[in-house]
Amino acid sequence: MKKSGRGAAPAVAKRERALLALLPDCSDCEFLRCRWQKLAIKIEQHTASLPFERAFCAGTLLAPGRNMTITANATVREVATEFPQSTQLFEKLNIDYCCGGNKLIAEACASAGVDVGSLMEMLAEVTQSSPSDAQNAHNVPLSELITHIVDTHHVFTKSAIDRLELLAGKVLAAHGGNHPELVQLNELVARLAADLRPHMFKEEQILFPYIVALEDAADKKRAVPFAPFGTVNNPIRMMMREHDIAGEILRELRALTSGFKVPADACISYQTLYQALEDLEKDLHQHIHLENNILFPRALDQEKALSQ
Repeated sequence: MKKSGRGAAPAVAKRERALLALLPDCSDCEFLRCRWQKLAIKIEQHTASLPFERAFCAGTLLAPGRNMTITANATVREVATEFPQSTQLFEKLNIDYCCGGNKLIAEACASAGVDVGSLMEMLAEVTQSSPSDAQNAHNVPLSELITHIVDTHHVFTKSAIDRLELLAGKVLAAHGGNHPELVQLNELVARLAADLRPHMFKEEQILFPYIVALEDAADKKRAVPFAPFGTVNNPIRMMMREHDIAGEILRELRALTSGFKVPADACISYQTLYQALEDLEKDLHQHIHLENNILFPRALDQEKALSQ
């Protein structure tokens, strides 16, 4: 981090002492001391100009202009929320950032078979880019965030599960004899559809309208609107439990299909089925992340603020 004024002197002095320690027999030489001091100042100026200050010995990554230092002891959810760009990297590495986002970075890496140091390097790369407007969910009104979730993710999910049920049945009929695992795949697709359809209905008809009402009350400086469920935390807790169920089904589907790897004798419909499952998985991860990690915490904060 860049320092100025008095704050710069201790940092340079500390580096100077460390550099002089490399030449203990010459530390009393005034000429060498001056040369090493100039080098220390150059190092200070160079590191201050870097977009990130990396302290790999401490396992940390600090981004300028941010309120968070990424360490192996941060949770995946904290990183995904603070740096939306990281979710694409987590997706690529099969690190769960939505339902399993409470895991520490170190724990998540161990589960996914990813080296922590390598992940920190990759995070340093991806977090330098600016998040897109769609990713910048912290800065939009709750009503706009809900519209984005419904119009983008709910619409996609409804279409995807309708299509998957038909595809899964078709592929089972054609290939079930040689691939008995397709029976279980059909069951999992049916369970996922049975979980998601009423789940999205409850969000759209009950929870989301109440969150919009909370925001409207805050804008107009009114009291907390009446909630037949007591507090917004109650439906949120239920929705998060249902997210966990969907996340578990997705993990079972990934394991059953060996990461959606099609067998050698797969026809076009078989390949399409696996691709559609993977596409739904990716979209649901982002969908659940926006709700669990951004929308729901903001709604809870809004209700708390209105209650005070």
